[in-house]
Amino acid sequence: MLFKTKSIFFYLQNLQKTYRPPINPKFTHQIKPVSSLKVVWRKDRKLDQAIENDKQYKLCARVVKEVLNEPGQVIPLRYLEKRRERLRLNVKIKTFLNRYPGFFDTYYDRIKPKSDAVLFVRPSDRLRDFLDEERKIYDKNEQLLVAKLCKLLMMSKDKVLSIDKLVHVKREFGFPNDFLVSLVPRHSNYFKLIGCPGEGQSFLQLESWNPEFAKSVIQLRAEEETKLTGIHVRPNFNWKLPPGFFLRKEMREWVRDWLELDYVSPYEDVSSLDQSSREMEKRTVGVFHELLSLSIFKRVPVPILGKFRDEYRFSNAFSSVFTRHSGIFYLSLKGGIKTAMLREAYKDGELIDSDPLLEIKDRFVELLEEGKQERAEQLRAQREEVKKDMEMMALRNEDMEEELDEHEDDEQM
Repeated sequence: MLFKTKSIFFYLQNLQKTYRPPINPKFTHQIKPVSSLKVVWRKDRKLDQAIENDKQYKLCARVVKEVLNEPGQVIPLRYLEKRRERLRLNVKIKTFLNRYPGFFDTYYDRIKPKSDAVLFVRPSDRLRDFLDEERKIYDKNEQLLVAKLCKLLMMSKDKVLSIDKLVHVKREFGFPNDFLVSLVPRHSNYFKLIGCPGEGQSFLQLESWNPEFAKSVIQLRAEEETKLTGIHVRPNFNWKLPPGFFLRKEMREWVRDWLELDYVSPYEDVSSLDQSSREMEKRTVGVFHELLSLSIFKRVPVPILGKFRDEYRFSNAFSSVFTRHSGIFYLSLKGGIKTAMLREAYKDGELIDSDPLLEIKDRFVELLEEGKQERAEQLRAQREEVKKDMEMMALRNEDMEEELDEHEDDEQM
């Protein structure tokens, strides 16, 4: 059950060791362990709405993906109907096809040579045109895709990630479905496949380190501000709560002192850092900030981030970071799924930090809207036809009534 406001006590399990917090010379009070602080979680309706706004797009994308993954990219409609629950589709497939006519064509064919003809679903010409355009957008942004994949590997502790995990998150970061065969082999200077995908365990390994890729969004922003102002800007997080959100004084002081700590790049070697140290907390927040910055929508479901807990050295209670640092992140519970969102990427619930690969979504939504408009015009034409039929029936009824009246008058005469 969701509550509008709920108080939660967050504990860093790794900070349960007894120690005397160091004193920051700039302040007269000690930096307190977060386990002693009370954090209030509040719903951010505008950021929740941002997730809701993409619900229709993601639903259509799931159905399209399901058909495109079929052999020959065709599937009997009744087979697709059986997958409604997995697709999280709450209407029948025929209803879906009627609502969004731009994606698919239907035709009759036989499943087996001697069987009766049944209805099949296949991509429409308009969807195939979109797929051609999608490929062009991927080609145009190939260097961006290479940089993203390198960065994901460079942040991991062994510079190696499971292929299964990468395939699972490819949509979150904008990688094409076939990136293992279309992207990775063309950049063997950066990537090496270990094992065979689909046949047991397989991994993607970083082959060379590019220093330009080893700069986080936070560091690049500080460099840009330094160039613009001529004054050295220290890399740090943008920390700002939206209107109506607040922190207790004790927590505000803790956050202020924590922000004074030196920034720890997600690309630095942190093998020497104590997992329970405040510096490691700074690094963990930096990794999450960078991962969300690399994602298409600047948000990623927490269960997906959890798949990389070992590779990125996250603690078991890593999800508490998103609420503890609520000026940097927002933890949405929309749809019953915890989703970590980057606050600075949104303004009034709208995504303002646009990834170049979002052009693919924009084109897809255009196709979706074209189909909806076409459907609306069909329904309008049907209503007009019905209206005309009703008017014709009314005229006929009037004529019949007049004839009856005349007949009665003749009889009376």
